[in-house]
Amino acid sequence: MRALPLTLSLCVLPVVAGAQTASQPATPPAVQQSLSASAASEGRVITLAEAETAAREHQPTLRSAQANTDAAYARVDQAFSGFLPQVSASASYTLGTSNRAVIQNVPGSDTAVVSSSTRRFSGGISANQLIYDFGRTSGRYNASKQSAGAQEDSQQQVLQDVLRDVRSAYFNVLTQKALLGVARETLQSEEARLNQVNASVQVGSRPEIDLLQQRTAKANAQVALIRAQNAYATAKAQLNQTMGAETSTDYTVQDVTVAAVAGEDEVLDALVKRALEARPDVAARERQILAQESQVKVTKGGHWPSLSATGNVSNVGANPVNGATLSAQGGLQLSWALFQGGLVNAQTREANANLRDLQAQKDALRQQVRLQVEQARLNVVATREALTAADEAQVNARERLRLAEGRYRAGVGNIIEVSDAQVAFTNAAAQQVQATYDLATSRAELARALGTVELSTVASR
Repeated sequence: MRALPLTLSLCVLPVVAGAQTASQPATPPAVQQSLSASAASEGRVITLAEAETAAREHQPTLRSAQANTDAAYARVDQAFSGFLPQVSASASYTLGTSNRAVIQNVPGSDTAVVSSSTRRFSGGISANQLIYDFGRTSGRYNASKQSAGAQEDSQQQVLQDVLRDVRSAYFNVLTQKALLGVARETLQSEEARLNQVNASVQVGSRPEIDLLQQRTAKANAQVALIRAQNAYATAKAQLNQTMGAETSTDYTVQDVTVAAVAGEDEVLDALVKRALEARPDVAARERQILAQESQVKVTKGGHWPSLSATGNVSNVGANPVNGATLSAQGGLQLSWALFQGGLVNAQTREANANLRDLQAQKDALRQQVRLQVEQARLNVVATREALTAADEAQVNARERLRLAEGRYRAGVGNIIEVSDAQVAFTNAAAQQVQATYDLATSRAELARALGTVELSTVASR
């Protein structure tokens, strides 16, 4: 791909020194100040690699995806805990008093009240170890591992989407930067031409309507410049958002040329096969299906019992040291829910339905991948051809402008012919800019559709 020259060579008529009169409108101070401020504020230069690194470090969606992955692996550890012994301890100490009425044997005496206190301590440690539950615990563990792997693949897909967004925003900044250069060059040409036309009108070799026409052309160029400046600033703000940066936009970006994506001219089926093998979202869907298959087995296991070993050590007495009785016991425990009102059957039907849903989503994703690859490939082909045509259009428009200015200088052309040629050349230059970076964006989109993280670029001077 050809690197776009940001400085355009425009053919202008010679400027007659001192020809500008007080009645001629000059470039507004606001526009001049904006041009100076824009040039002065762009002290830093950001490369595409730096923009991608910033997104990897600061983009909130990536941090969210990482947090979800960490949570998924924590659930794996939770499922694994079912294989380990479950140990619990308890202790209690109670202190109480009781009052008891005692009737005296002496006639005429009052009933006596006798108070007594009680102390009781009890403590124990119990343990339970699962021996076999017909694959329910192991099934939950396998399902959680597959789900965690799926989440990790999804995190990689989020990364690829973030990088795609950063690259698209970066190329948009380059586009708006180049269009701003076109707008500036156009305004400078219109100002130079206005000086020449004004001089010609002053000496009477041209009608005053030419001066009015050229003033209008210059004013239109000023409006276009203001819009280009706003579009450039907006593009940098959007780039900041994709990078996750909360800083000012007092920087410029380094121009790059995007090399062809490996295999971009291969047949569609070969590219689709590469994408299905490489894309993380496809791998994530496969893992989700495996996890759901394990969940189906877990649910069916609810029909069967579970066997575990139990043990208990207790200490009961007035206090834990003296007068306490230490006892220990252990055994096997079989637990079997013989009838649950059809709960397990209903849960199994739900699990199978969820599995069918995931399988359908997998097929839909395959079709979506094929569509994305085909669209991206077609866009690359179209933008390559559009760039070739735009290059030719710019050459022709430059030559047309040169001829129109020559005819006007020789007195056989008119100012409208020159203005039309200038507009055509400006549009051709803008079209060439757009085609150049459309190709870069299309290749970035193709890389994302193929599941490729890296994008080969070469810095342009």
